[in-house]
Amino acid sequence: MRGGTLAAGLVLVLATACAGQTPPRARPGGASAAAPAVCAPPKGGAPPGAERPTTIDVVGQAYRCVLARYYGAATLDHRTLLTAGFAAFVTELNRAGRDLPEAAMPALTGDRTADWAAFEAAYRRVIDRLPRDDALRARLAAATLEAIVAALGDDHARWEHGTPRPPGAYDGDQYGLGLTASARPADAPGTALPPLFVTAVPGGPARAAGVRPGDVVESVDGSAPFVGTQVTPAVVAALHPRYPQAAPVRLRLLRPDTGRRRTVTLKPRLFQPDPDTLPVVAAGLLAGDVAHVRMSGFAPDSADRVLRAIARLRTGRTLAGVVLDLRGNGGGSPGEVNRLLGGFAHGAVTAYQCAADGSCETMRTDDTVPLVGLPLVVLTDRGCASACEHFSAAVKDLRLGRLVGTRTAGAVSGPAQPYALGDNTVLAFPSRHHLAPGREVIDRVGVPPDVHVPLTPRDAAAGRDPALAAALNLLHP
Repeated sequence: MRGGTLAAGLVLVLATACAGQTPPRARPGGASAAAPAVCAPPKGGAPPGAERPTTIDVVGQAYRCVLARYYGAATLDHRTLLTAGFAAFVTELNRAGRDLPEAAMPALTGDRTADWAAFEAAYRRVIDRLPRDDALRARLAAATLEAIVAALGDDHARWEHGTPRPPGAYDGDQYGLGLTASARPADAPGTALPPLFVTAVPGGPARAAGVRPGDVVESVDGSAPFVGTQVTPAVVAALHPRYPQAAPVRLRLLRPDTGRRRTVTLKPRLFQPDPDTLPVVAAGLLAGDVAHVRMSGFAPDSADRVLRAIARLRTGRTLAGVVLDLRGNGGGSPGEVNRLLGGFAHGAVTAYQCAADGSCETMRTDDTVPLVGLPLVVLTDRGCASACEHFSAAVKDLRLGRLVGTRTAGAVSGPAQPYALGDNTVLAFPSRHHLAPGREVIDRVGVPPDVHVPLTPRDAAAGRDPALAAALNLLHP
């Protein structure tokens, strides 16, 4: 359907598609095809078949899916989504050297269905003027859809598509420069503070080049990571390339303990990280009587693994407490959170998952888990996100222990629900939003620690862990 004709037919298509029907769509030359169904979960957890090129029909399906199922849809101004999508569309046109006078944003009235009809008609007018280049058309639709999802501004909304796996990759392999830094691409604006420094070197090109924790990154490809106190997102992103990005990255480094400056060039590649960085759960004994358990994610069975580790360390000795290290824990299953919290409290609300109409599902501790009965200190940082923040907020609100370190990521809008799209990709976003046990919002805010202990470059260079030292002091007053 093109050229702005049959607008009334488009309105009917959109209305019936949102109700789960798929009426025929008129096509140039008399062809007819069914519009994709809206908001169907992937069968078996994954879309069937190989990924197909994205089209404007798929963009429309995603748009309707968001308006039908997203928790904030009732108050969402759909015009921000459409404007972002069209802006990305024309940007991609310009990159391809194909900008056209017809590529103008249509006037939007505030009616969700009519505005999509106008958007699609304008989009198709441009496509009709382009040469028959299927790859370009797929890139244009993909850029449009990516921008619409990004315009939600939701840390749990994503479009899963076109993620190639590096050749020869095995489970546990990583791709990139082989370092982590004090600022991450996912950090919210204003949360990263100078200086930018290396916090860990799990392997790969960085280790081969002699990069060490504590090295201050003064520039990346000639650009400063901070302008004043404002981080430069593109510089931080350059430290975390994703396959198939393969361009070398040039770092200017300062070693704070010696004052030595040097330049290294790292080329992203596949590498096997240090085995010590791989386990989801790792445990040891500190000061002879403190269980220290590192947990990198709330993966299946991780809660039981933590509890078993504590029980093993407790055998034959009296423990003064538990330090649960959640720094860098990117989240995972809310069920695992509730199970692990069940080891420290029973009969408690751990969070609420709330719909747009104000109705909330109450999440509770798993009371089948025996209580640990030991003092708890939890280490947090900006890498603690999503389910990790669910856990941290519950510990704080329910007074189950003390939080030590730095504020969490503030990336816990709600559990993402997947929906299959017509090109065999997956759109995911929350249908409910997360509230902490005190019904406070922690998304975009984060959970503040009870004891603020940031890591410095000199600490990292010397192998010191001030947050862990503070935790031990709390357990050994």
